[in-house]
Amino acid sequence: MEQRPLGNTGLTTSAIGFGTWEMSTTMYGDIDVGDAGRAVDAAIDRGITLFDTAEVYGPFHSERLLAKALGKRRDDVVLVTKVGFAYDGDKVTGLNSKHDYVIERTEAALERLETDVIDLMLIHWPDHATPMEEPITALEQLREAGKIQAYGVSNFNVEMMEATKSHGMIAANQVGYHLFDRRMEAEVLPWCAANQVGFMAYGSLGFGLLTGAFGVDVTFADNDWRRRGTAFGLPLFQRESLEKEVRVADRLKALAAEEGRSLPQMALAWVLSNPAVSVGLVGMRNETELDENVAAAEWRLSDELRAAIDQVFVDEDVPTYVDHPQELHPF
Repeated sequence: MEQRPLGNTGLTTSAIGFGTWEMSTTMYGDIDVGDAGRAVDAAIDRGITLFDTAEVYGPFHSERLLAKALGKRRDDVVLVTKVGFAYDGDKVTGLNSKHDYVIERTEAALERLETDVIDLMLIHWPDHATPMEEPITALEQLREAGKIQAYGVSNFNVEMMEATKSHGMIAANQVGYHLFDRRMEAEVLPWCAANQVGFMAYGSLGFGLLTGAFGVDVTFADNDWRRRGTAFGLPLFQRESLEKEVRVADRLKALAAEEGRSLPQMALAWVLSNPAVSVGLVGMRNETELDENVAAAEWRLSDELRAAIDQVFVDEDVPTYVDHPQELHPF
């Protein structure tokens, strides 16, 4: 598995990272927890070294399940989690990135993850009601105390990342990036490359759109966030958009087949082909999905294939939203 530097952290990451949003058990439909746990162990065997979670996944379920699955292999991986949501029990009530709260939630995450140090801690979403100084100085304090090795942000735009410079040095930004959503190409990806900030791409398979498993009549369970119809400010799962996207996915699947590959492999290879991307995150519910995704890591798409991919979107009149505003609010 190819290893890449993760921004200015001194850490390295496998090109493919193991995303655990699906391990929330409450936000992505039903999964087999046992299969997911075995996939974690198998992923390490296949060279995946970065595992990404968040306290809001569940909330709290994903961190606990990941800790159990990693077990004694915790020190073999780069462990990433995220804080910044407020709760009333298990109910999310808003955002909170105030100084003391970031420290409190990090302490709780350390306990749930059964570790003494978190390799990379991220602020999950911008808290527009809190000055940037508060979360960044809290993260600096946690780093100096040895409770986190490095820190960064998630879903921040360039202006927000620039604002962090007065208080510390972020190491990474985790934002959605896939064939159906190329908003980050306009500003965020170039800024990260120029400032040695790692770019962690989530949603590499378009939240399922690029798995080849969707038809126009797809339905989502009540406990699946995609049921809302929107994905981070884009109408990806609304009926009219979905019909076109399924046609695109079918044509992309045929292109991949001509190369002896699958659609998920092509979608993931496309994300990884951007030189500013440090790691492409993808959920893996079982070892079958794991093996398919791992095979994408070494595939280098030709210029001709990339052009053919883009032409499919033109032919089907499906936008890639390059010039669309970035979503800065989770609710």
